[in-house]
Amino acid sequence: MRSPGRPPIRREVERAFWRRIAEGMTSEDAGIAVGVSGSVGSRWFRERGGMPLISLDAPSGRYLSFAEREEIALWRAQDHGVREIARRIGRSPSTISRELRRNAATRGGNLTYRAGVAQWKAELAARRPRTAKLVTNPRLREYVQERLAGQVRRPDGTIVTGPTPAPWKGRNKPRRQDRAWALAWSPEQIAARLPIDFPDDESMRISHEAIYQALYVQARGALKRELVSCLRTGRALRVPRARARSKPGAHVTAEVMISERPAEVEDRAVPGHWEGDLIIGLQRSAIGTVVERRTRFTMLVHLPREDGYGVIVPVKNGPALGGYGALSMNKALAITMTTMPQQLRRSLTWDRGKELSAHAAFTVQTKTAVYFADPHSPWQRGTNENTNGLLRQYFPKGTDLSRWAAEDLEAVAHALNSRPRKTLGWKTPAEAMHEQLLSIQQADVATTG
Repeated sequence: MRSPGRPPIRREVERAFWRRIAEGMTSEDAGIAVGVSGSVGSRWFRERGGMPLISLDAPSGRYLSFAEREEIALWRAQDHGVREIARRIGRSPSTISRELRRNAATRGGNLTYRAGVAQWKAELAARRPRTAKLVTNPRLREYVQERLAGQVRRPDGTIVTGPTPAPWKGRNKPRRQDRAWALAWSPEQIAARLPIDFPDDESMRISHEAIYQALYVQARGALKRELVSCLRTGRALRVPRARARSKPGAHVTAEVMISERPAEVEDRAVPGHWEGDLIIGLQRSAIGTVVERRTRFTMLVHLPREDGYGVIVPVKNGPALGGYGALSMNKALAITMTTMPQQLRRSLTWDRGKELSAHAAFTVQTKTAVYFADPHSPWQRGTNENTNGLLRQYFPKGTDLSRWAAEDLEAVAHALNSRPRKTLGWKTPAEAMHEQLLSIQQADVATTG
C-alpha cells in the first residue's frame, strides 16, 4: 500500500459534521463544532455539493474504532504483547495481530503502528467504489438528461427556444435574470417514471438520490454540473428554501372567505375546484395561473397590456392599463376558465390581490364561485403556490413578463402538464385531466341516452 501522506478527514468527524448540518447549523459553525476552522467546514460543504456522501448512522462495533486504535498504538509503544492488548480492549488476539500487520505505517521501511495512519488505511480498504450507473448506461443517461434539460415544445411539437440566459458560473440561479427553458423534470419524477416507460427493462432504473449526487457531486462525473440550473430551485448547493408571504386585500368580504368554501374541496375527491394567483414581473407585467386541485392541471392566463400603456399619463382612480386591472383580469380569466366544461369549474380560490376585486361579475359570467384565502396564509392555496414556484423557473422574478405571447404561455403550461406527479401515481396532469373529461362525456351520453 502506498504511503498515505496527509491523512484525510476521518469518517467519524465527517459524520459529526453532517449531523450538525442536518440540525440546522451553518457550514462554518458545523466545522468549528467538529474541531476545524469555519473556512474548512465551508469548503467541505461546497466540495460535496451540500450533501453527505456517507451514511450518517453510527458504525457497528464489529470494526475497530479510532479510539481503540489509539489505545493499541499506546500499548504497543509500551511493548505490551498482542494477547495483553486484546484482553485490555476486549477483542480477539487475531484481530489485534491482523490490525498490526495490515495497517502499520511503512514509511522508512519500518513497521510502526500509528493510530492516524491505521485509521486512514482501514477506511481506504473499506471503500467499495463503484462506477456510477449513469456513466455505464448511456441510454439511461440520455433519458435523464433529456428530461432535465430537454427543449420546451408547443403541443404541435414546435420548439420554443425561450430567453437567452447568462452563462452558468458555478453559482446559484441568476437573481432577477432570465433562465433557460427546459423540460425540468425533478429527479424524483424521472426516477418514478422509468418503471412506467420501461416496465420490462430493469437496466432503466435509478434512484432520485443517485441523480442528485450526479448533479451536485463533481466526483460522480456522469452529468454536467451546470445541469443543476435545470432544477426548479437552480441552486448550486442543496440548502433550505425560504417562503414568501401573501399580502391581504381590503375588498374581501365574509361571504367569500375560504371558510365558506364547500367541504368537498378539501379532500380533492370532486374535480373542478381551482386555485389561482398572479406571478408578477417588471414594469407591471403579470401572468395569471390557475391550477385544478385534483389533477394539478395548470392553465396560464395571458394578460397583455391595454392600449395606451406607457403613452397615457396615469390618472388616479383611472383605468388600469398594466394588464391585470380588475376589468382586464376578469375578461382574460373568464376566457381561460370557460375552455373547461361547467362540471370542471365549480370554484376558484384566489389570493387576496385586488386584481380579482370584481369577482362578483366573474362569478355571474362563468358560474364559478370565488373564494379568498386568509391573510398571510399561502398554504391554503398550496397547490397554486407550488405551481408558481415551478413557473418561476420559466418566468424568473425581476424579468418583463409582457414579452411572452399566449402561445409561449401555452407551451410552458404544456411542459408542466406533461410532467409526471408523485401525488397522481406518476401520471401527468394532462393524463389525469383527460380521464376527467372522458368521464364527463360518458356521463352526458348516459344521461341523453
